[in-house]
Amino acid sequence: MASFTNQAILSYNGRSIPSNVVTGQVVSPLTVTKTPVVDSYSANDTVTYVVSIVNAGSTCYDNLTLSDDLGAYAAAGQTVYPLSYTDGSAAWFINGTPQSAPAVTAGPPLVISGISVPAGGNAMVIYEAAVTAAAPLAAGSEVTNTVTVSGAGLGTPLTAQAVITVTDEADLSISKALSPATVEENGQLTYTFVVRNSGNTPTEADANLVITDTFDPVLKNLAVTMNGEPMAARTGYTYDAVSGVFATVAGQVTVPAATFSQSTVTGDWQVAPGETTITITGTV
Repeated sequence: MASFTNQAILSYNGRSIPSNVVTGQVVSPLTVTKTPVVDSYSANDTVTYVVSIVNAGSTCYDNLTLSDDLGAYAAAGQTVYPLSYTDGSAAWFINGTPQSAPAVTAGPPLVISGISVPAGGNAMVIYEAAVTAAAPLAAGSEVTNTVTVSGAGLGTPLTAQAVITVTDEADLSISKALSPATVEENGQLTYTFVVRNSGNTPTEADANLVITDTFDPVLKNLAVTMNGEPMAARTGYTYDAVSGVFATVAGQVTVPAATFSQSTVTGDWQVAPGETTITITGTV
């Protein structure tokens, strides 16, 4: 919508008399909306966007251009992009009918051109964007990106925004180490388990995390610690000295959330996983 004003001048006998000022508005019959298929994201995800252009007027709009800023924001003294167009993913439809693939410049920014919207009809453009290292991952983070529609016949470009929010979740992995790799009979052996959380949410007791293992050879005289603190048999873990089956008690092992920091050079987000270490020592 664009406003305009106009005023007339009456001139006679060397005099000029202004009229009153009139104000009007030019209203575009086009409306644009942008919608993510799923409104949340995690690291390395792909997000699908749907841009809908509705023409309520009696004139067709041809050769429109869509420009998507891919969530651009300033960081580390530069512009960074939390989204990256997925090559070959763009498709468009007129009144639900598929059209030939549009012309695409991946950017950033992403530019899709040659879009037409018939009178009294609609066009829909669908494309995918990958989540990049510049997308924030801490709990509560968001990525906001804007699409702009411009072209002949549009006095003022149209814009629409879409917001996606990071998924708040734990992202766990586990590694196991053995020391020493070679041990004599009746010698001492140590297993070390490191549970890492790359997610933005801690794993608390109510997650009922359990670590299980079957020691072969069977260990005797177990000593178990978590983050350097002793774990008690039965309340902290269970162990069958005949079968060698070991298991932590559900909810006894917790893992803190990761911490996130943004590079002052690249603007990328770096992840420092939260860690919990379980050490088990016994005699072979």
